[in-house]
Amino acid sequence: MATIGPRRIAAFTALGRVLVSGLKPGAPGFGDRLRSVPRMLRGAVSGRYPDLTCGRLGLLLLALAYVVSPVDLVPEAFLALLGIGDDVIVAAWLGGAVLVETERFLAWERNQPVVVDQQPA
Repeated sequence: MATIGPRRIAAFTALGRVLVSGLKPGAPGFGDRLRSVPRMLRGAVSGRYPDLTCGRLGLLLLALAYVVSPVDLVPEAFLALLGIGDDVIVAAWLGGAVLVETERFLAWERNQPVVVDQQPA
């Protein structure tokens, strides 16, 4: 029987924390998180948002490509449940990672100084 390692437990714990914190009043909703993804990606690519590294962004993109790709590591045609299982595991990791990253980005964005440009009177 397979065991659950400490890294996987930590990942599921972080996912659980983010899901629970999303239920609190004032927490960003799903729409807020979804709208923040393009800003987060632009900030990461431009270097303005340093918390999303190129390696982490690459992993997110690889996971997304794996989920939407018709080519599978374990094909559903031969091993039905296992073939779907690998997609579910990758999709769950991707969903959790996006939740964690958007939570971190929105917190970072809230703490950025606001520049107000006023016209002389």
